[in-house]
Amino acid sequence: MKQIQSVTLRSGVTIGEGHPCFIVAEIGNNHQGEFSIAKQMVEKAAAAGVQGVKFQKRDMEALLTREGRAAPYVGCNSFGPTYGEHRNALELSIEQMSELKTYSESLGLVFFASAWDEPSLIQVLDMDVDLLKICSADLVNVPLVRKYAAANVPVILSTGMSGLEDIDVALAEIRSYHDDVVLLHCNSTYPCPEEQIGLPVMDALRERYGLPIGYSGHEQGLGPSVASVALGACVVERHFTLDKSLKGTDHQASLEPQELALMVKMIREVEKAMWVKGKKVFPEEQAAAKKLRKCIVFSRDLPAGHILTEADLTTRSPRVGVSPVHWDEVVGAAIKRPVKHEEPVQWDTLSVPETECAGAAIS
Repeated sequence: MKQIQSVTLRSGVTIGEGHPCFIVAEIGNNHQGEFSIAKQMVEKAAAAGVQGVKFQKRDMEALLTREGRAAPYVGCNSFGPTYGEHRNALELSIEQMSELKTYSESLGLVFFASAWDEPSLIQVLDMDVDLLKICSADLVNVPLVRKYAAANVPVILSTGMSGLEDIDVALAEIRSYHDDVVLLHCNSTYPCPEEQIGLPVMDALRERYGLPIGYSGHEQGLGPSVASVALGACVVERHFTLDKSLKGTDHQASLEPQELALMVKMIREVEKAMWVKGKKVFPEEQAAAKKLRKCIVFSRDLPAGHILTEADLTTRSPRVGVSPVHWDEVVGAAIKRPVKHEEPVQWDTLSVPETECAGAAIS
């Protein structure tokens, strides 16, 4: 299978192996349907250090049946007496979203959205976005997936609620048009228990599909999202809110600004920690070793010509003489001159075969 290492957006941002993790604040509908709140969220997300902000767009008549729209929807999280009115109350107009796109891009962010139906997809595409997101709920919606693919815009595909067979079908549709796809491992439980997250699944997805793999997290903490980067996640997406106590079902599984900023900081720390691939001793470690590691010293005063036994030797810090790694070479050697108690052993004090100490100096 062809291996796709990365996806480059029209804006020049590259998502994939060898590039910084693309961190996304999923604003969704946590703006409560208020443009001013949405704009503030974009600003706070940018300040936290993310690279992308994602919104959601719905057309209720295309998304829900009449019965679904009319279904009673009451309770502490309701924004309207019916589900249709509730959902409509949380929508921003396409004009408002277009303004948010302009504002996001002025802050250096990639603006994109998941469109939950065909009319919404058309509207989102009319904004000239350079990235799309297919939500987990629509991964099995073949006609909509096909329309996403036909747009020939890079796609992030979330895989919550889906088995491998479902993913096979969706990817076959998209890849019949293009290979600019990033898969997100996801469990769509809100919030998701840690024991159900399954971060190693990312490796299985990468091997099966040969695509860049990321992680869409719905846990309440930060650990799994940060750990996913050490396992190769090229995207980390988390729901974002200004306040977890706000009315709505997504807020409690979302990160507040300070948590998002902390996650970004930790991810960047993890990325740096992955730079070195082979075991290496750095100069700073060598300085520490000279202070903290031990050398062989004489355990008592000894005369010239004495043949050293283990009883004549011990180890002490700092390392200013022969390293204890050469202990067996020093035992049995003769000393050329009298030595004092706790004097560090030096090679030039000993009579040992040339081949045993060549280049050893104070190693």
